Amino acid sequence: MRKYQETTLVLPGKRILIIVENLPLPFDKRVWNEAGTLRDVGCRVAAICPVGKGYEKHYEEIDGIAIYRHPMLPEADGLMGYISEYICALLWEFFLTLRIFLTRGFDAIQACNPPDTIFVIGFFFKLLGKKFIFDHHDINPELYVAKFGKRGLLYNGLVLLERFTFMSADISIATNESYRQIAINRGRMDPTRVYVVRSGPNLEKLIAVPSRPELRKGRRYLVGYVGVMGKQEGINLLLEAAHFVLDTKNRKDVLFVIIGQGTEFEPMRSYAASLGVSDSVIFTGRIPDKDLIDYLSTCDVCVNPDVVNEMNDKSTMNKIMEYMALAKPIVQFDMTEGRFTAQGASLYAKANDPEDFGKKILELLDNPEERKTMGTLGRERVIHDLQWEQEKPKYIAAYSHLFKST
Repeated sequence: MRKYQETTLVLPGKRILIIVENLPLPFDKRVWNEAGTLRDVGCRVAAICPVGKGYEKHYEEIDGIAIYRHPMLPEADGLMGYISEYICALLWEFFLTLRIFLTRGFDAIQACNPPDTIFVIGFFFKLLGKKFIFDHHDINPELYVAKFGKRGLLYNGLVLLERFTFMSADISIATNESYRQIAINRGRMDPTRVYVVRSGPNLEKLIAVPSRPELRKGRRYLVGYVGVMGKQEGINLLLEAAHFVLDTKNRKDVLFVIIGQGTEFEPMRSYAASLGVSDSVIFTGRIPDKDLIDYLSTCDVCVNPDVVNEMNDKSTMNKIMEYMALAKPIVQFDMTEGRFTAQGASLYAKANDPEDFGKKILELLDNPEERKTMGTLGRERVIHDLQWEQEKPKYIAAYSHLFKST
């Protein structure tokens, strides 16, 4: 505790600006945990983010954190759409950063990707003596391949933008060891300036509630997914696994719930209809946190059908830790960071094999003791190794070392 307190001595009074583009605040749980942690050690925190459903105010202060929200183009689903979206967001972010600079001021900018364009703002203000921190959420070159299935000139351009981001950063914060190695090897950063801070759940806010049987709609079992609905999330594979469970094995006692929004929402609803599983699959869209906790607390099994590819193999998915925090057994495809996170709390299906995924779901549904044991293992791992309270000292240490070096 003494070491932790000593690392915070340089931080009280520091003014931090956080820029995040892909999610509004406080909906982005990782960034909101970070902002709250900085506030709690005496920093003055402001944040720039997009507007979103339920977060339409262009300015508000929540829990002592000033939030500036900017308009966004409709969610993109094509190359030109993404480019337009990112340029529009970057212009708004620069405008709001300049406004904050001229009013409340800041000592450091923390940029949270995607995309890897916010370094333009960070580099500009570094010329005025400000610090720049890169909070590395996604590996965008691999994300491009996952979305479009190719490399080529645009892939190389994304690698270059990533390289410029690392070059501009005074320190980089990685969400896992795989990302740290990318910062060191591809980003050529000094290893002493790369810190691993995982996106651990906040157990004070993520609390299980009593099961609500009516959410099963008369079925015996509920299988749940929560997350973004994009092409790399593998919702099609989950629906094919549901088809295997419901039709091939004739298990009409199972209901699937898919919680979240994204570019694949309507295509996946249509795909469910084409597979003949619509009566047993609920698509909720994005829902309030209370409803989300109700659903997850009621689930017997939670799933992560992310496609096995280079990006997902190296990425830590927040949904996994949220499932574990609620003591839910998991089924996912076997990938490096997914296995590191869940360990014995999950069963691991063969790569991109929906039939094997369905078999793993059935194995858990038919073994209540195994479900209970795996859920307990996951909950204990979150408590002792993965929750945000365990990550706070690492995050504060990164900032403290940054300001001590000045």
